[in-house]
Formats: sequence, structure tokens, C-alpha cells
Amino acid sequence: MHYGRIYNFSAGPAMMPEPVLEEIAAEVLNYHGSGMSVMEMSHRSAVFQEIRDQAEADLRKLMGIPAHYKVLFIQGGGTVQFAMVPMNLMKTGAAYLETGAWSKKALAEAKRYGTVTVAASSQDRNFSYLPDCSHLTLPPEADYLYLCENETIHGTTFWTLPDAQGRPIVSDQSSMFLSRPCDVERYGLIWAGVQKNVGPAGMTVVIIREDLIRRDLDEHIPAYLRYHTHADHESMYNTPNCWSIYCCGKVFRYLLNQGGLEEMARRNQEKAKILYDFLDASRFFRCPVAPADRSLMNVPFVTPSPEEDAKAAAAAKAAGFDNLKGHKSVGGLRASIYNAMPKAGVEALVRFLDRYEREHG
Repeated sequence: MHYGRIYNFSAGPAMMPEPVLEEIAAEVLNYHGSGMSVMEMSHRSAVFQEIRDQAEADLRKLMGIPAHYKVLFIQGGGTVQFAMVPMNLMKTGAAYLETGAWSKKALAEAKRYGTVTVAASSQDRNFSYLPDCSHLTLPPEADYLYLCENETIHGTTFWTLPDAQGRPIVSDQSSMFLSRPCDVERYGLIWAGVQKNVGPAGMTVVIIREDLIRRDLDEHIPAYLRYHTHADHESMYNTPNCWSIYCCGKVFRYLLNQGGLEEMARRNQEKAKILYDFLDASRFFRCPVAPADRSLMNVPFVTPSPEEDAKAAAAAKAAGFDNLKGHKSVGGLRASIYNAMPKAGVEALVRFLDRYEREHG
């Protein structure tokens, strides 16, 4: 059943799996005989505690998260984490990889809290590739190495993690979270805004190694912005984003039932290949991203001119392919093909683009 739904290529908030939405809809008035919606129940109730605990357990199983890592559900999106990371981890300084709009924003925020070194950058070619990070020069005062593992706007992704030379790696995984297997022990901290590849906006999942949870923080840092506050209270220090935790938990369980992250990676590679193969063969549409660094989740592309970009985006929307307009900072077009985007949606988009090129190219 599709209920008149369209193919939504939004970068976030984005598509959720249709079976998950149907399950949520069936429970929205009366969750498991409780007589109330999850949106109405107390976060201190036994019913919600079970929802929260099951969500964490399923995420741990899905990613293989070791016991010495804490899983935190924190209100707010990436902008909050841009500040929380340096607030909590930076003692003397940090090193950042500047590979797109989101790592650039994170870097600017970190500079408020200490000395930040740009260890590598791809700004020279408008972030259309990833710099070589195999032999970075990191300053001795760098307490961690930060990267945005998948740049949502510019469509690049790290297929190999950089050599952090013993420092903890901090990764913003927002737009590739749960899209492929992840060796959690290679990171000190992973965070992901859930509105791109998991659930509704308003929450971030943080996975942090326990030895990085500091309690010797500056006294002026608010309680809510301390990772130890959330770790000590199992993400229940205050009223959490109950609805987002519930919805994300549904997605975690769905992904487990679909075969886990290995199966998601297989599907995502298959979907992305269909679109990239078309773009690489096209004489009208072009993907500006270096092939070796291309994201499976976010595919930016352009026509011969900004005017043609706008016409193509409008025609796509009229045909039932929404949110293909590129981010306002870069223009062009972009198709976000997260886990929930079916292969049929990508195939339909390619058929539309092919027809559009033949008629307008």
C-alpha cells in the first residue's frame, strides 16, 4: 500500500521505511494496550522505559556496539553536537578534516573552545573530492581527529578512515548512519542526527567510548551539554525525545529483520550504481564528485546551467519526484537515496531523467 505517496529524495528530514510507518500508524492511538499514544505517555513509565531499552539493545546488536561504549539519545541535531564535541573532548586542541559544508561548520564551532588545526582540506576544488588522509600531520596538542564521514551537501564519503595517530576519531555519520557495516571500536565517538537515515527530526544518537566521558569539565558548561549527564542517567536526565526514540527503535528492529547492515550495504550499492551509471553516461546531467569518493546516500548532479537545473527540478516534482533541488549553498540537483528509498524509486528517477534529457538536452 502506498497511500498516494511520492518518491521523496529529501536529504532530511527524509523517507522512513513504509512498513515502519504503517506499524507506527497502527499504534498511534493505543500503544500495546496502554490506552494511550507514545506521544502522551510519561517518559518515566515502565512502558516507555521498555521502549527505550529495546531501542538501545537493537541498535547495539545492529552495529555490534561493544559494552565499553555508551549509547546516548540526545535532543537536538548536528548543530548541538558541533559544540558538545569540543566542550567535552577538547583539553588543549583538536584536528579537523575540512571536506564540506558540515565539517566546515563543525570546525568553526570548535574554534570557540580551543586551538583547531585543519589537518586536510578539499576546499580548493569546492569539496568535490576527499583529500589524502593516509599521512596526516597532526599537532601534539590535538585531543581528537574530527571528520564528517559522509558530506550530505557535497556527496562525498570516506571509504577508508584516516590515520589518527593514536587520537580518538570523532565522526559525524548523520547521512550514512546504518547504511553499511561499521567497526565501532575504530572510533572514539560517533554521532548521527537521526532525521536523515533513521527517524523524525529532533534527536541525535551518540555512541561514545566510556574513557572519553569526562567529569572534569569547566563549571560553566551546562548540565545538558555534558556527555556524562546523559551517560549517568541512561539518556533520561530530563524528558527525552520520546517519539523519536520510539520511531528510531522501530527502524532499528526493521533493519535487523531485513538482514542487518550488510544487507543494507548491498542494497545501497545496487541503488547508487544505477544512478551513477546513468549520470556518467549522460551528456546533459553530470555528477561533479570524484568517482572514488562518491557517497551511496547523497548524489549531487548538475545540468549545463543553473536555469536548466531549476527547470529539471520543477519538472521532476511535477512528475512525482520531490526534493531534488540541490542545497541552497551549492545549487544544482541532489538525490538522497537513503535506506528507505526503494530500488524502484531510483529506477523510476533514472527513467524520468533519461526522458527529460531526450526532450530537453
